[in-house]
Amino acid sequence: MAEPQLQEPKKEPEWWEAFPAPKSKAKEITADEVMKMFDDMDLKPEPREFLLVDVRRTDWEGGTIKTSLNLPAQSFYQARKTLLDLCDRAGIKQVIFYCGSSNGRGPRCANWMQDYILDITKFGRRTALKVFVLKGGIKGWVRDFEGSMMEGFVEEYWEQFK
Repeated sequence: MAEPQLQEPKKEPEWWEAFPAPKSKAKEITADEVMKMFDDMDLKPEPREFLLVDVRRTDWEGGTIKTSLNLPAQSFYQARKTLLDLCDRAGIKQVIFYCGSSNGRGPRCANWMQDYILDITKFGRRTALKVFVLKGGIKGWVRDFEGSMMEGFVEEYWEQFK
C-alpha cells in the first residue's frame, strides 16, 4: 500500500505580486543629506521642497520622521497619480520614500513612482519631481540621530535594534 503524500501548504502570494514589477531604480539619499534639508528649511523663507513618505503599515511603531506622510506600501501603487499631482501643485521637488530598513517596501514604492513619472512623460506630462529612497530607512535614521526630528519617538521601541 502506498503511503499518502503530504501536501505542502499553499503559499499565499506576496502583496506586491498583485502589481507590476518596478523597472526603475530610484537613487538613494542619506540621512545626513535629509537632515541638512531640514536645517536649510529653517534658514530659508521659501516653502519646503521635499516630502518624506513613510510606507510602513503594521510596523509603523516607535515614531516617524517629522513631516512624513504615511502611505502604506500595500496601497501605494494606486496612489501614485494622486501623490504626483499633490507634489506638483505644492511645489515639492523631491519625494523621499522609506520603510523600516529601506530594503523592500521603500525602494519598491520609490521605483513604482519613478516608473509612473517615466510613463507619463511619454504622453507629454512634465514634472520637476525627483524620487529618492532614504538609505537605511527609519532604523538608519534612529541609529544616526536617535529621536532628533521625529514625531512620536519611543526610545524603548528602538532598543531592540541596537
